[in-house]
Amino acid sequence: MRRRTFVLGSLGAAVAPAPSPFPFTLGVASGDPDPGSVVLWTRLAPKPLAEDGLGGMSRADVDVEWQVSSSESFGKLTSYGKITARKDDAHSVHVVAGGLAPNAEYFYRFRAQGHLSPVGRTRTAPALGEYGAGLTMLFASCANFEHGYFTAYRRMAEEQPGLILHLGDYIYEGGPSPDRTRKHLGPEILTLGDYRRRYGQYKAEADLQAAHAAAPWLVVPDDHDVENDYAGFHRLDNIPPLTDAQWKARRAAAYRAYYEHQPLRPGSLFRRIRWGRLATFHMLDTRQFRDAQVCGGTWKACPDADRPGRSITGAVQEKWLLDGLAQRSATWDLIGQQVFFAQRLDAKGAGAMDYWDGYRSSRDRLQKGWADRKVRNPVVLTGDIHSAWANDLKADYREPRSKTIGTELVCTSITSRGDGTATTTIPLGGVNPHLKFYSDRRGYVRTTIGRGSLRADFRGLDFVSRRDAPVRTLKSLTILDGQPGLQSP
Repeated sequence: MRRRTFVLGSLGAAVAPAPSPFPFTLGVASGDPDPGSVVLWTRLAPKPLAEDGLGGMSRADVDVEWQVSSSESFGKLTSYGKITARKDDAHSVHVVAGGLAPNAEYFYRFRAQGHLSPVGRTRTAPALGEYGAGLTMLFASCANFEHGYFTAYRRMAEEQPGLILHLGDYIYEGGPSPDRTRKHLGPEILTLGDYRRRYGQYKAEADLQAAHAAAPWLVVPDDHDVENDYAGFHRLDNIPPLTDAQWKARRAAAYRAYYEHQPLRPGSLFRRIRWGRLATFHMLDTRQFRDAQVCGGTWKACPDADRPGRSITGAVQEKWLLDGLAQRSATWDLIGQQVFFAQRLDAKGAGAMDYWDGYRSSRDRLQKGWADRKVRNPVVLTGDIHSAWANDLKADYREPRSKTIGTELVCTSITSRGDGTATTTIPLGGVNPHLKFYSDRRGYVRTTIGRGSLRADFRGLDFVSRRDAPVRTLKSLTILDGQPGLQSP
């Protein structure tokens, strides 16, 4: 395909009557940038809520053209090509757009069936030996369609960040709740078609599309992207009742649909993305490979949580992470993962067995591992808990005066648990003095990452039950290079 033909054809498509319904109802996205390439994503779905999960498309495969330019006008193309959107993939496409310059901003779009897609903004990572000019990175999790409007995604787009992380629960799997204004379509999702339709319902939201179009994303799934509180091939309960074969089919369908709807490169969900010499992002998968929860997975004082060899990551991923941390290739090592990492026990020693408190030997190995490897700035980034936290990570949580060896930043939810409250009193803070900040509002975390410091602004909305809430900074905290732990800016 000649570039001139594409450009003129695109201009013609903008003014000529289109022969088919608009197929880009789910927007565009980019992700997993490196110094020379980025993944571009879209899915053709003129009717994204179609019950069969095929988005209103026919069974035919469709050619999709794509363009990348350093100019939003697309006057000169940097990279371009054609890819086939296949019916077997729900007409989704993943383009690895190469030939890009490091540490550069680009714009991208698609054309199919006579229509142009919306334009997305993306960027590449700095060259491996370069720091770049710093990075504004936002991270978020837990967007339950039924619990409120996705205004926080809109506010994230307005920040115009360099990178966005999503740490799980991109969708929720449950059926409609009778007491909710916004309702899930259809019953609890079980099949591939169900999951595709649910993604259609979520990704049709304009606020989510705006956040995807604003910056490249790094994504990892959590439990609700499959089934609440599942662990490996274990279900915490059997509701709805499923045979082992039915559960494995559901799990496989969920992960297939997740890939179909995210800007991911082929390969493992746990992966490493280097942002030059400034930061390395170690993205973890703490669901697929973990041991089953002990003591029924509830909040308990459970000695079995200390059993040697238990793992929330699995042995292969644990070694991969420690080997990556040992490289010390950047100022900041940022571990993007799903569930609460720091110890959070009550006075009787009870903790949440679905969190790292239920896998204490796993946490001990990881923390000792990064201390032994002299990792300069380990920072754990966490979602899942539907509230915002900032925590010092201790060499010995039983001794408050023990050495601080890392930091955890926990984002609140986009909507899950609704509006929340104005409280900032730290739950169980009296028996866990390493927990330094708490907020019950919805929102996200904005980080400003530089060579000498990492600043975290906890951004919150007063409500999600109505549209268009403004966002404000609830608290700002700083981590200084070489000084683990939280400080006021």
